[in-house]
Amino acid sequence: MSRFPFRIVAGGALAVVALGSVAGAYAITHGLTGLLGGQPSAAQIIDRFEAVSGKHAGFRRNHAKGVCVTGYFDSNGNAAPLSRASVFAAGRSQVVGRLSIGGGNPAQADGASNVRSLALRILTPGGSEWRTAMNSAPIFPVRTPEALFEMLAASRQARETTTYGSDEGMDGFMKAHPETVRFEQWLHDHPPSSAFGNAAYYSVSAFRLIDRDGHAQNVRWRVEPDDAYVPLADAQKQDSDFLERGLAERLQQGPLRWHMVITLAQPGDVSNDSTRLWPANRTQIDVGTLVVQREEAQIDGPCRDISFDPLTLPDGIAPSDDPLLKARSAAYAESHERRVSEERRYAAHQ
Repeated sequence: MSRFPFRIVAGGALAVVALGSVAGAYAITHGLTGLLGGQPSAAQIIDRFEAVSGKHAGFRRNHAKGVCVTGYFDSNGNAAPLSRASVFAAGRSQVVGRLSIGGGNPAQADGASNVRSLALRILTPGGSEWRTAMNSAPIFPVRTPEALFEMLAASRQARETTTYGSDEGMDGFMKAHPETVRFEQWLHDHPPSSAFGNAAYYSVSAFRLIDRDGHAQNVRWRVEPDDAYVPLADAQKQDSDFLERGLAERLQQGPLRWHMVITLAQPGDVSNDSTRLWPANRTQIDVGTLVVQREEAQIDGPCRDISFDPLTLPDGIAPSDDPLLKARSAAYAESHERRVSEERRYAAHQ
């Protein structure tokens, strides 16, 4: 599993993916968050992920455990009137992706996470590139980078000071950030999937599609699986690696397919708050099919060195005013630089 012959010790707390599973002491203080005001830097955010899950050389600081996938995206042309991006013209684009679970420990059990993630790098025949990182929950626990930083602090202290059965820490965090209730409720109402291939994945943040006349439309997207959703079984909770093994077994039967669906915002729908869903009656457009044909271990697979920066966007797709997008982009770059540097240092000593 590891890119280096280091011993991996299982354990650690999940930082983002399961608020209800984190308990312990929590206080909003300058000493705890490490901030005296303003937005945390990418380095501070990644330091905090490392404080939660430990340092695992050569691995991503979040979503450390995953598997590479390859395939293609067949656009049906339905989004072409909304966006001048060539990826939405009718035709096929090549895909390199990564399926993963949340958390920074690459040895954690699959059953410890109740959110799956799908990241894609889509390359059109003309050379344009679109990267998107999606989660199996359509919303995020917090709205701002500052709140994320505080949540990571709560997770760190939970790991260090938890008394078994205590919920005081997360209760305190949720009292200070009531928006997290929506995320926890969604997880409660939607048990995790039994496989990577039967989960839907969501952009979470809003983006803007730009047409040939320069008109902008706020959207979110998701990919809906052709395979029927099946909830996680009790027996799987004791299986540390059922997701990657199940993916390989499923692909022996044939490719996996998801339909990409774009949801159009209406005036008044917030674009700067990833903790809020848009109303269910918004227009939705099926814009094409994602097909996954092959999986490969991330140790040497084609996704290994890709940073799935959500702001790597082609002409015709633009970021919204969601404050998490710039923070995510910077944190992905910081995580990528750290693991690449670790690989260089390791290679230099061989």
